Amino acid sequence: MHNPAVPDPQPAASRAGAGRLPEPRLLSGVYGLVLASALAAALDSPDEQTDPGSDAVWVLFTAVAAAAAHGYAHVLAHRMSADDSGLRVGLRAMFAEWPVVAAAVPTVVFLLTAVPAWWGESAAVNVALLFNTLVLAVGGAWTARRAGRGWPASLRAGTGDMFIGLVIIGANALIK
Repeated sequence: MHNPAVPDPQPAASRAGAGRLPEPRLLSGVYGLVLASALAAALDSPDEQTDPGSDAVWVLFTAVAAAAAHGYAHVLAHRMSADDSGLRVGLRAMFAEWPVVAAAVPTVVFLLTAVPAWWGESAAVNVALLFNTLVLAVGGAWTARRAGRGWPASLRAGTGDMFIGLVIIGANALIK
């Protein structure tokens, strides 16, 4: 697994060609979208009083905590490899997980638009789930294209990523 705090040892010219792996930022973004979707769906319970502001804070807090935990896992893995890189590299690894938090921001914004009662929390969650599912589909296809895959393979990758969002939407409908 690539440690985002340590520069890639390959020169930029050799990475520019086909067959290159997706950037860790994109992978972290997928994780952030799935995390935000699942948490928003779980927090939107029909049996409880709605509080979209609190739910937005929980989505953002969880994304920050997950990003910090993933970055800290990189720090621990670095220590286990007997590489004494220090605190600066550890903090850089933790801050390199910013895409997890950035991917959760649209969900937070949708939830916050329900605070002034522009629409209900359930509608905001449903729109966030649909938006995140579309972003997963487009992101999956785009990442595959950047990795040098053809259009059929890229569309299959986008469909696979979209399926993750559809599973969350289905679970949200079934569980409630």
